[in-house]
Amino acid sequence: MLGLVTGLSLIVAIGAQNAFVLRLGIDGRTRIIAPVVAICALSDAVLILAGVVGLGAIVETAPVALVVVRVLGAGFLIVYGLLAARRAVRPAALIAGGAGKQIGIRLAVTTVLALTWLNPHVYLDTVLLLGAVASQQEPAERWWWTGGAVLASFLWFGALGFGARLLRPLFARPRAWRVLDASIAVVMIALGVRLAVGQ
Repeated sequence: MLGLVTGLSLIVAIGAQNAFVLRLGIDGRTRIIAPVVAICALSDAVLILAGVVGLGAIVETAPVALVVVRVLGAGFLIVYGLLAARRAVRPAALIAGGAGKQIGIRLAVTTVLALTWLNPHVYLDTVLLLGAVASQQEPAERWWWTGGAVLASFLWFGALGFGARLLRPLFARPRAWRVLDASIAVVMIALGVRLAVGQ
């Protein structure tokens, strides 16, 4: 239970990955959202397990690798944020139900992989932080705790991806898409700038 709560506390905050899944989920196209949700949840599971088995210590001793990931991640987030800002400004891109049709499965998968694996915070939060918390558990409880943290990822991304379509009536209005894309732009660019300046 503690692993579930800890895992949820780290992944529920709206960030680049969550914003992308939310935008795709609103359109409700299972063919695209199912693999995206699976990639997010499985990636989290791999990172959590890596932290639990001690790879957090290895990542901590390779600061150059984190700098490279930080620079690449910052650039990716800023570009993605600028694209979201352009969608918010261009009314033609704000047709409700059309968000998922503008992106194919290959691009969706590539984007979510980049948002997940080029984000240095995922290594700090998921690998180092969760790995450190897991190491404080009693040996007999550690794998139950890890299972709870992994379950949190599957529950959250499943709910976000497949539950977002319930918001579709709200997003039948172009203005709602404009607000969503503007919010995504602010989040992405702010995260990108923070990464670029090393915070």
